[in-house]
Amino acid sequence: MCLLLAVCWSGWLLTCGAVSFAAEPLASKSNVAGQGGAAEMRALNLPDKPFNYSNIDWPEHFRSAVERFDNTPPDNPLTDHGATLGRVLFYDKSLSANGTVSCASCHKQELSFTDDEPLSVGFDGKKVARNSMSLVNARFYQRGRFFWDERARTLEQQVLMPIENPIEMGHDLDKLIPQLAADPIYPPLFINAFGSSDVTVDRVAKALAQFVRSIVSFQSKYDIGLAKSGSYRRPFPNFTEQENLGKDVFLRRANCASCHMSNALPFNPHRPDEPYDSSKRPPRQTAFFTMTTPAVNGVDADTDEVDLGVGAISSAEIDRGRFKSPSLRNVELTGPFMHDGRFHTLDQVVEHYNWSIKPHPNLDGRLENFSANGMGLPEVPKVALVAFLKTLTDRTILTDEKWSDPFVRTGSDDPSGHSATAE
Repeated sequence: MCLLLAVCWSGWLLTCGAVSFAAEPLASKSNVAGQGGAAEMRALNLPDKPFNYSNIDWPEHFRSAVERFDNTPPDNPLTDHGATLGRVLFYDKSLSANGTVSCASCHKQELSFTDDEPLSVGFDGKKVARNSMSLVNARFYQRGRFFWDERARTLEQQVLMPIENPIEMGHDLDKLIPQLAADPIYPPLFINAFGSSDVTVDRVAKALAQFVRSIVSFQSKYDIGLAKSGSYRRPFPNFTEQENLGKDVFLRRANCASCHMSNALPFNPHRPDEPYDSSKRPPRQTAFFTMTTPAVNGVDADTDEVDLGVGAISSAEIDRGRFKSPSLRNVELTGPFMHDGRFHTLDQVVEHYNWSIKPHPNLDGRLENFSANGMGLPEVPKVALVAFLKTLTDRTILTDEKWSDPFVRTGSDDPSGHSATAE
């Protein structure tokens, strides 16, 4: 039986040990990034009951692979309140040094949580070194490493690094933590997520990682077709003739599936030093369209003038030119493509594999024949392949409120004192 406790705390209602948010957005005044800027009124519009982030009804082709691919660590399980806190942090511009950008500035929901720039722009207008990767299904990169060069060993590490990056957000975690603790918006959210109002670096990382892991996609035309047909090898009844041809090209002639529908690696992502056991390799997965390891795809030859990717981090010759590959899900919306955003269209990406793969000592073995002889797709199957890739678009994640900006600003233009202008 719940003992009802209600106290007024900076405009929030605390009940039964959990924060209940009023239907109207509630405001607090905060000094942007603690840098002495003008104070502004900020408000959150969150539901009384948190959105469902943790209890997902996976389709059948996901259920068979989720456990093998999920990189969620045991000490940071996904919770509804944790992801809610992460959502607020993700959209909060005060996490940048001058209060001008948030995580969402480079990972826009309407663009499948990336942006449409070859190189993203940081808090003071400078361009970052690489293209922004989509965050969709980041939870299912089994290796659990992040960035194009995999320099972050966990998502919990990754979410903090842009905050302190001198180009991206330019803040200082030692300053950010007391800043968040002093912001009336946050103590109730931390109580709900972690049981106390203590704001720590570890909790910020865990909440952000929970929100990112919650962004999952499984409602595309492809997913519907797979459920109806029962096998990815059969024609999908909801596909056009062109889309089914493109699927066949993806699986066979172009052999895209050998990389982008790879089997899970037979190792525990939470114990990466355990030896592989190739005898335990499971069947091909049909859910994620993510490569399981970084690879060289022949966009550049091996020279010191080009980005070395993983090799720049490990200093190992075998890693020169290797890059992590983002999921093909929603690829229609995530251009420009490649680590430097060099390709602006899917047609250009396909044409690269068709005729333009450059020789490289570390070139992925699955591309060696195409490098030597070209893939040689005629126009009809080439166009069909792009049509199939567009069936991987899941438009539900582009508008779902639980992944949207929770901030609103107060303004004099609204008699109630509230406006729906995003922060």
